[in-house]
Amino acid sequence: MTGLAEGDVDPDPIVQFRAWHAGAGAPPEVAVATASADGVPSVRMVLLKSVDERGFAFFTNYGSAKARDLIANPRAALLFFWAPDRQVRVTGPAALVDPAESDDYWRGRPRGSQLGAWASHQSEVIDDRAALERRLVEADARFPSEVPRPPFWGGFRVVHETVEFWNHRDNRLHDRLRYRRDGAGWVIERLSP
Repeated sequence: MTGLAEGDVDPDPIVQFRAWHAGAGAPPEVAVATASADGVPSVRMVLLKSVDERGFAFFTNYGSAKARDLIANPRAALLFFWAPDRQVRVTGPAALVDPAESDDYWRGRPRGSQLGAWASHQSEVIDDRAALERRLVEADARFPSEVPRPPFWGGFRVVHETVEFWNHRDNRLHDRLRYRRDGAGWVIERLSP
């Protein structure tokens, strides 16, 4: 693996992220770290659904633990890892995406996933698997054709304030380049490994 030099990266962190992500050939999985209102941290894997100049978006049940965290404490950290040599860290505030964007994404989901969103009260304790499957059957009967987006389901966007690109190097002398917002632009800083 070659090094990562300041002159080799795009001045826009989103352009640089897209290049690394495309080169990795990896699915759009990302670890999302949140903290509750009282500071208890939590992390889980989600699917990244979009990335653009506005930030990094994913979708979930608004009653889920991650959504409750983000509503109470609207900041998040993201980690993309492409074994064995690269990772990208993102930090920033999080906010709900526009309902129209949630609707657009919802319409493209498979029917089974749509029904599953209605059936699952994400992160809540349930009696057993059979209870979940009964709710799925009920949702299927309730929506015999089009499945509307539940009012408790939609997207969050993490607005990138910092984006750090980490590239493995021998002897633990890894390359770390951090993009940090500076007004309307970005400053690229090299961090010590």
